[in-house]
Amino acid sequence: MNFRKGRHREEPEINFVPLIDVLLVILIFLMATTTYSKFAELKITLPTADAEKSPDKQPQSINVAISANGQYSVNGNATTFSTADDFALLLRRAAGATADPMIIINADAQSAHQTVVNVMEAARIAGYGKLTFATQTNAK
Repeated sequence: MNFRKGRHREEPEINFVPLIDVLLVILIFLMATTTYSKFAELKITLPTADAEKSPDKQPQSINVAISANGQYSVNGNATTFSTADDFALLLRRAAGATADPMIIINADAQSAHQTVVNVMEAARIAGYGKLTFATQTNAK
């Protein structure tokens, strides 16, 4: 039964203008507060050592030299090894009776990172926690 035969019923409408206004204000706020920075590459400046050698007595040290082509030398003696455990054994022999010697790593600038990591891993396996890297000062 339709009692309103003469009247036309209006469809409800949704007004999107306020919604668009709010979204535009949020968008403008985000654009104004966001910083846009482009990182194309990492710019790394490696440290140099300008400190002088300390005169106080240093504990017994083991000098490990690494050449550019990956050859190792412990206290001036060329060595070869297949695993980090083998190199840890070489470090223990070089330490002798010293409980915790200082391991000085002299790595060539062109040597691979993995060669230095091998020495660090062998020192960890041998139980030596004192590691340092030898550097040379820049001649100015």
